[in-house]
Amino acid sequence: MKNMLHVGLAGLALLSLAACGSTGGNLGLGALGGAAAGAGGYEYHLKNQKDRVEQDLKDGKIDQKERDIRIDQIKRDSLFQ
Repeated sequence: MKNMLHVGLAGLALLSLAACGSTGGNLGLGALGGAAAGAGGYEYHLKNQKDRVEQDLKDGKIDQKERDIRIDQIKRDSLFQ
C-alpha cells in the first residue's frame, strides 16, 4: 500500500512538471492531486479500521464471525479491491 502511494506521488510530481505550461493543465493537475490525496487519506483510514478490528479480535472483544463481517465491510468500502 505504501509503495502504491509513493509511486502515485512520484507520478503526480512528474505530471506537475509537464502541466506547468498551461492554465488548463494546472487546473486539471490540481483537481487530480486533490482527488489522489483524498483517496490516499481514505485508504489510510480503512487500514486503521482494519487494524482496530484485528486488535479487537486479539483482545477477545469480538468473535471470528464479527471480525469477518467487519473486514468484509472494510474491503467493500475500499477503492482498491
